[in-house]
Amino acid sequence: MNPAFHAFQRQIMHPLKFRLFLWQRLPSALFAGLRIVSFSEKQAVVSVKYSWFNQNPFRSMYFAIQSMAAEMSTGLLASAEVYKRDPAVSMLVVGLEARFYKKAVDRILFSCQDGDLISATVEQAIQTGESRTIRCCSIGTNPKGETVSEFFITWSFKVKS
Repeated sequence: MNPAFHAFQRQIMHPLKFRLFLWQRLPSALFAGLRIVSFSEKQAVVSVKYSWFNQNPFRSMYFAIQSMAAEMSTGLLASAEVYKRDPAVSMLVVGLEARFYKKAVDRILFSCQDGDLISATVEQAIQTGESRTIRCCSIGTNPKGETVSEFFITWSFKVKS
């Protein structure tokens, strides 16, 4: 685990600082209503509520909004692992796969539990000096606990030269 993980966690979990970060770096996530529900070394949960702003013509949540929330649940864990690393490590999404099972018409929670795998992958990239990738899973569930969608986001980590 990154020694600076908890410093990143404190920053990102502060409501005002998180909204400011979204405003500056991810304004579409702010407007879509993404929220961090929980965040630890092992997992991240991000929520997004169905609304007029993020609907599609079929009266459900637009797939891109779901993708954004799923990516954030994996990206929080990845960002925490590269935060203030020495040597610095870059990260980039290099793949995305999605499956949809039910209409998203309520608050959807996207959960990624790949924190340990992400940490190990970043450590491998640092130790070898070579690029490493990991395929992370984020599962979106509705309030009934039913799986609405499933996303697989592939991240690449590389030590900056």
